[in-house]
Amino acid sequence: MTTRLRRREIVTALTVGALFGGGLLVSGMANPSKVLAFLDIFGDWDPSLALVMASAVAVGVIGFTLGSQRAESALGLTMRMPTARDVDIRLVMGSLIFGVGWGLAGLCPGPALVALATGSAKAVTFAASMLLGMAVFEWFRKGDGK
Repeated sequence: MTTRLRRREIVTALTVGALFGGGLLVSGMANPSKVLAFLDIFGDWDPSLALVMASAVAVGVIGFTLGSQRAESALGLTMRMPTARDVDIRLVMGSLIFGVGWGLAGLCPGPALVALATGSAKAVTFAASMLLGMAVFEWFRKGDGK
């Protein structure tokens, strides 16, 4: 990979990351109390994040549809689309753990990283726990040969 292409890749990643982080802040997804109010469907429910999620799904569907039709990205890099289609116990358990963590903390990984910039103790605790969980996963994964 040429140095010029690598620089373009880094600038693109930083730009897209900043746009994503800004969107999370503007939408309220980095605010745990707003997320918890959205998840509280039997209490004081705040449905405003439903539009944010619907928009994210629409952008994802468009992106994956267009991406699957291309052999290389706009930067000239090889497209690497997900190929796994299996629903196994690891996927189900991981989804359950993710959902419980999101429901308890009001944060998921992207918004937690954005909230770190605010210095929130909750975001710091969540991010540290997330990193610990990743390390534990890798430790177990090495044990099962995957």
